[in-house]
Amino acid sequence: MERPWYTRFNWPLAILPILTTVYGIVFIRSATLHDRSAASEWRSQMLYAAVGIVLMIGVAFVDYRVWRRWALPMYVVTLGLLAFITFKGHEALGAARWIKIGSFTFQPSEPAKLVLAITIAALLCRGSYRKIQELWLPLVAVAVPAVLILKQPDLGTTLVIGAIFTAELYFGLPNLFDFGLYVGGVAAAAAYVLTSEKILKPFQRARLTVFLDPKVDPQGVGYNLNQSKIAVGSGEWFGKGLFHGTQTQLAFVPENSRDFIFTAVGEETGFVGAALLLALYAATIGFAMRSVFAAKDRFGVLLSVGLVAMLAFHIVVNVGMTIGIMPITGIPLPFMSYGGSALMTDYIAVGMLLNIVLQKDKLVFGDSTVRRA
Repeated sequence: MERPWYTRFNWPLAILPILTTVYGIVFIRSATLHDRSAASEWRSQMLYAAVGIVLMIGVAFVDYRVWRRWALPMYVVTLGLLAFITFKGHEALGAARWIKIGSFTFQPSEPAKLVLAITIAALLCRGSYRKIQELWLPLVAVAVPAVLILKQPDLGTTLVIGAIFTAELYFGLPNLFDFGLYVGGVAAAAAYVLTSEKILKPFQRARLTVFLDPKVDPQGVGYNLNQSKIAVGSGEWFGKGLFHGTQTQLAFVPENSRDFIFTAVGEETGFVGAALLLALYAATIGFAMRSVFAAKDRFGVLLSVGLVAMLAFHIVVNVGMTIGIMPITGIPLPFMSYGGSALMTDYIAVGMLLNIVLQKDKLVFGDSTVRRA
């Protein structure tokens, strides 16, 4: 007999992102307290969060196998949107990543991550892929949108897509040797991209240089990183108090309501507040992993792995770049950074993970050709 849905629902996974979002809205308010041009960001984020939560709940009750059937149409639409903004996209902060309709802006590369997680999982379910050369179709499916996103330029999202693909490939390939060949190929390609003047923009290469040597151009390209480290370090154990961080309130750290919001947390609530946020993230990822083990078919396992990898990669890279152990790539902090497209994408991802657990008792075990550890 099937148990009631509310006894199978992954309640912690639904609640933890909401708590994190509330945490984020408080710090968006703090980061924009003295910035008239961004004074309404915290209110906008509340609206985005409300829509995101509704989307999460709605998606949680949509059988995740539906996404497999819609993978191709969604992929084609996504490619069309990415191609459109490559030539006609709204430009802001030196990048053309948005579609602007009136006062509304939409960043297609954010939901593209979800679509690619679905598409990769669907493609890896089509065959056994016992030979590395059989991977040409998934590789092409990932490479085309990745190149379009890299041209915006958006290296951060391109890296997220790479993380999603790598995670799903590890669980989807039956042969670890083939996975090793893939990793070797990716390492070679990454080395070429990072050293090529034709692919990375000058500011992207400069960011990598500053990451390797923070003393290079401290008032120029290295300014964000240096100010970020000062802000986080000055918070010490308990912080300077909410709305009282000098680096935050005097806007020494650029984009401190967006990509660098963790600096506001570190400065104003100190190590304790930052540790609390990281604990929320650790718990979220832990409960999200339940979907990997609850999934009873190959597609469910691969999709959940891709979505968990997406969230985890965002957290690690964003926090890492604010304290100087990762290069600055412009990746937002899930459920914290200001931005509607990213926030709604994260909530939809959680909704999909929730449904995979909900479907646990309904599925008949199918294709088991998947690595779970």
